[in-house]
Amino acid sequence: MDFELSDEQTMLRDASRSLLSDHSASGDVRSLIDTDIDVDPKFWQLATELGWSGLALPEEYGGSEQGLTELAVIAEEIGRAVGRGPFLPSVIAGLAVTRAATGAVKSEVLPHLAEGSASAAVALDEPRRRWSSGDVRSTATREPDGSFRLTARKTAVQDAGSARWIVVSAELPGETALFLVGRESTGVSVRRQSVLDVTRSLYEVALDDVTVPAGELIGGADLAQRLYDDGAVLTCADALGAGERLLAMTVEYAKVRVQFGRAIGSFQAVKHKCATMRMQLQGARAATYYAAMAADAGAPDASRAASVAKAYVSEAMSALAGEALQVHGGIGFTWEHDLHLYLRRIKVDEVLFGDPRTHQERLCALLLAARSLDTNV
Repeated sequence: MDFELSDEQTMLRDASRSLLSDHSASGDVRSLIDTDIDVDPKFWQLATELGWSGLALPEEYGGSEQGLTELAVIAEEIGRAVGRGPFLPSVIAGLAVTRAATGAVKSEVLPHLAEGSASAAVALDEPRRRWSSGDVRSTATREPDGSFRLTARKTAVQDAGSARWIVVSAELPGETALFLVGRESTGVSVRRQSVLDVTRSLYEVALDDVTVPAGELIGGADLAQRLYDDGAVLTCADALGAGERLLAMTVEYAKVRVQFGRAIGSFQAVKHKCATMRMQLQGARAATYYAAMAADAGAPDASRAASVAKAYVSEAMSALAGEALQVHGGIGFTWEHDLHLYLRRIKVDEVLFGDPRTHQERLCALLLAARSLDTNV
């Protein structure tokens, strides 16, 4: 598989990098840390004009109808800049609506998402539960009129505070289902969480006997698993971008930091650390973009590739962040240095949409299932 970006993808990457450099530098990110603002409105407007919000949505609703690979290109640049904003949750919610919602719901939601006038969030994770479509304890009951009543408590919901809609997973009798819930619906409460990553906004979302119209049931377990897979791949891309920036920072620091009369970059031990970081990045890039391209191609191993990527990239980028901290030494622990922003980002990326152990176990289950089918044949 060719992992080189096409000319169009390269232009998208360069334009996105330029936008983030001009309007989401570390100073801009830091200025929002102690505020209740999820994203700078001016920055998000510019990102929308660049086409981020509608990149994967159908053309008939104002989108560009691109694939997961293009979304990964942007996610990587956002990670490189530790950028804020509802890009990842909003595009995943948009994919859910595009794939399975009724025509009426699509017409109501997708044009707003495409033009950036509204955003959406995805509430899949639950306290003390794994990121898995088979580990949902939120409940939904069907009413005589066909509507549903939801009771749920979700955690680590990105940018829920500014979202107009939230895609919520819940258990109907015998199956997992996804519902589109308005954030302002009666019974919905949103509370910002204090988390390790200070560059993003994560929320706890509680639904207390919330009524959802029948038409806003948008999918089942298969759709939920695709969202987990897509979210895992885009989170890998975010961590990849953060890792690339950490390596660049580390190499630059090793060139100018002097000990014993020599730049520390001339020491063999430091060279080895930087070389190891580079190898980890190369592996992470291959795993991430293979998974994205497999999903776009509808390959039979696409779901397996997503778990491979998430398991490997999570561990590799966390190890890379640790090496970067070791090379920087004491300065890497200071608030004023940007290294800790990237380390925090990568550590949270490690658990979002499933930690390495979750995906390793899922990968084993998929491989055993495939082997069983081969044996039966």
